[in-house]
Amino acid sequence: MRADAIFGPNGTEADLAPFRRPGIDLTRTTEVSMNTVADAALIFGGDGTIHRHLPSLHQTQIPVLVVPVGSGNDFANAMGWGTTGLALAAWQRFCTRGDNLRRIDLGLIAPLTPGTATARTYYCCVAGAGLDSDVNRRANQQPRWLRSRGGYIAALAPALAAFRPTRVKVSLRDAQINEDAMLVACANAPSYGGGMRIAPRADLADGKLDVCFVRRTGKLRLLRLFPKVFSGTHLGLPEVEYLQTDWLRIEGERPLDIYADGEYVCTTPAEVTVVPQALRVIAPSG
Repeated sequence: MRADAIFGPNGTEADLAPFRRPGIDLTRTTEVSMNTVADAALIFGGDGTIHRHLPSLHQTQIPVLVVPVGSGNDFANAMGWGTTGLALAAWQRFCTRGDNLRRIDLGLIAPLTPGTATARTYYCCVAGAGLDSDVNRRANQQPRWLRSRGGYIAALAPALAAFRPTRVKVSLRDAQINEDAMLVACANAPSYGGGMRIAPRADLADGKLDVCFVRRTGKLRLLRLFPKVFSGTHLGLPEVEYLQTDWLRIEGERPLDIYADGEYVCTTPAEVTVVPQALRVIAPSG
């Protein structure tokens, strides 16, 4: 059996060593090739690392396992590989028995600005526009060591101080929200930003995206209530609308940056859809 090992910025050869097994050609590479003959892909990194390889993984349908050594590991946590030990156990079962494969959904973002008709981006965790994108941008400018140690939280206060809510229209198949917003998140997985459970009911394989719309509120109130997002108890707040859909359109009174899996994607307006059973993954060992 052949497997490709793909390293993000935090991955090291020491991380790779426990995954080497007799009879398995585990080759270090920089990407999943469209013409690859590998039987599996091991990605050593976080959400941003797997995000960059989703198009190839979707096209080739090579099973993937993410070893969580990135600055943000929300996808690995959603999958049940939240530690390197759990990822190793899943890998060992795949190598010996091969019976722990499953399929999960992906999100797909299509910008609607002129000239972007073919620019589509897959994502695995959460896409967001508004305050969370501003925080994401600031967090990405931090040193790597800070990003992996609460960098998103550290970026919140300066982002909130400079943030100006704007009117956002979110159109779903059977509903519409059109009012001033702090943020709108379109979630395939429950959390982003290193454990913030913005969509605690999200399921990676239900064929739906969970939409969390946070309407305009006072900045001090938002700071006071912010810890609720880590437990998912923010859903009961009057500022929060929570819906499920397989398609939505996001439009802003002014263009808003959209980030997904911690990476910049495009600006609004954009359509976001779910792609059911789009990715083959190596599941936890049990």
